[in-house]
Amino acid sequence: MNRGYTLLEILVVLSLILITFAMAVPLTLSSVEYSRAAAAARYVSGRLALTRMEAVKRNTFVALRFEPRDGRFILSTYVDGNHNGVRRTDVAQNIDLMHGTSMTLDTQFSGVRFGLYSDVLPVAQGDSLADGDPIRIGRSEFLSFSPLGSATAGTVYIRGRGHHQFAVRVLGVTGRVRVLRFDFHNRRWVVL
Repeated sequence: MNRGYTLLEILVVLSLILITFAMAVPLTLSSVEYSRAAAAARYVSGRLALTRMEAVKRNTFVALRFEPRDGRFILSTYVDGNHNGVRRTDVAQNIDLMHGTSMTLDTQFSGVRFGLYSDVLPVAQGDSLADGDPIRIGRSEFLSFSPLGSATAGTVYIRGRGHHQFAVRVLGVTGRVRVLRFDFHNRRWVVL
């Protein structure tokens, strides 16, 4: 009757455990990075939905500002103070005031930022991403909602580590917000 294990048996078992662990770690890390980027996209979508609700509640224009600074974008919400829409000049003159606090994506979601991978296709047909700008709301840095709930149409692109690409799209007339994920294998956008 054998009451123990040989050194060879122990080494084989340890080798199998290490091989399994080595295979699982990259999958786990990729899953964590995907979840973090998806959560960031949903967070931006939620901020936009709250901005829309605030515009309807206050019966005035409210905008989410994507302010570029040092290669990052600062998110801030502004409320129209003179009923002509949220404008950069009115913000500079403290007519349109900030509501709440500012933040950047990477402070809440490590490794996630507004950006594009080079092999991503645009969400909207006919758009060009050649300039690499991840904030696609026309020439403005404000994505604005009206008191009726309609919005500035546009798309913001969010990228995470591990080649995970998301987009948050706002449909202008309805003000609806959608979160999409780019499927690199099939080369298309998928609604989450």
